[in-house]
Order: sequence, then structure tokens, then C-alpha cells
Amino acid sequence: MDCSYREKEDAREKAFESVWTDELDAAFTDIARCYEYANVYASLGLWKRLRRRFVSSVDVKPGYMVLDVCAGTNAVGINLLKRQPDIEVYALDRSAAMQEVGRGLARDLGFEIRNVIGDVHRLPFPDNYFDVVTIQWATRHLRVIEAFSEIKRVLKPGGCFYHCDMLRPANRLVEEMYCLYLKACLSITAWIFGSGPASLKLRRYFVKAIRMFYSTEELSGVLSELGYSNVSGDSVLAGMVAIHKACKA
Repeated sequence: MDCSYREKEDAREKAFESVWTDELDAAFTDIARCYEYANVYASLGLWKRLRRRFVSSVDVKPGYMVLDVCAGTNAVGINLLKRQPDIEVYALDRSAAMQEVGRGLARDLGFEIRNVIGDVHRLPFPDNYFDVVTIQWATRHLRVIEAFSEIKRVLKPGGCFYHCDMLRPANRLVEEMYCLYLKACLSITAWIFGSGPASLKLRRYFVKAIRMFYSTEELSGVLSELGYSNVSGDSVLAGMVAIHKACKA
């Protein structure tokens, strides 16, 4: 593993360990009921378009075993089942509140998703179990090397990992403009949706997490260093978001 990636991970963990361990779950419990609406508002309507673009990039065939990690309210799993009903979807998340919302959404549409409360850093599944693993809007809150290694472990040989998240733009000017926008929209969105103390407390964290995160090219490098094959990264919105695909040889 390139030492620069290890150094970045060490710096991220040092800066955010207390947030990841003690505060994020409370924040997501606070916003679980309005999570979808708040993100659509904060993204000026781009949230659903970006999800559709991500889901359309995922190759699923009848009979596939699919795992969506950090699944939140099950949006990815639900949309994959709309595309291909003959797959088996597992959804894993630490937040029981988010998964409670997700179970209700899936049930209302007549879909069965196997919900698991757990940690992506220690997946409760055997080796070589899934054809596809997905994650969206969560990696900046994770120990990336540890999580991506676990995902690779549970993928079958030939299986693929699909990733989408907000990243740090490689262009410094775009990064500064992006972070200014995030600071403003987080405060406004929190006021409109009546966020509680747990999520209000983390507004600075959400911006700092972007500043200390990876660019599209850097995240591709991490995946390659971890032994994934056929790694590709598609930058969206000048690198503010990226969609990656990586397979297990």
C-alpha cells in the first residue's frame, strides 16, 4: 500500500475518530425521517439524478446476490430491485433508525430486502459471498482501507464493487467554492428541516471530511493498491462527486 494513502487514513482517523465512534449514529438518528427530502433540497434537486446515474452503472443479473453497505434508507437496494426484481438484496447499516425507515419504504413497494444492523469494517458475511457490493454517500465517514478490504473479502471472484460519494475536487478553486456552498446549505437545510442538536453539532465536520478526503484519481489509486482489478472512476460535477467501479480478480 502506498504510504501516502496510509498517512491520509491515519490523519483522517486521528481527526474524526470520536465523531465516527460516538456522534454520527446520533446525527443520523436525528435526521432519519427527513434524510431524503433534506438531501434533495440541499443538492438543488441533483440528489435523485445522481442516484439514478449511480444505480444505472451497476450491472445486476437474475439470481445475483447484492450487498448495499451503509445502506441508509435502502434507496440503492430499492432502485436495483425496480430494475431487476430477480436478485437478492442485503442492506447493512449501523443506524437502526435509518434502516427502520428503509424497511418501511421497501415494504410499501412490495420489495424484500434483508436488513442487517452492522459495521462495514467488520462485515458479518463469509468470504466470496456476493456478486455485487454497492455503497453511496457514506465512504467519507469510514476508514477507507479497512472498509474496502472487507468489501473485497466478501465479493466473489469476478464480482464488482460500485462506489459513489462526494469527493474532494482535485482543482483547488472548485474545492473552495464547494466547501463554501456546503457551509451555507448545511446551515439553511438544518434550519428548514428543524435538525436537532446531534446533527447541528456536526456541520463543521461534514465540510472538513470533504477537505481531508480523496479525489477521484486518488480513490482509484486506493482501490488498485488493495488489489481490485479493472478500476474506473467517473468524475461528476467537476470532481465534487465520483462513481467508481472495481472488480475482484
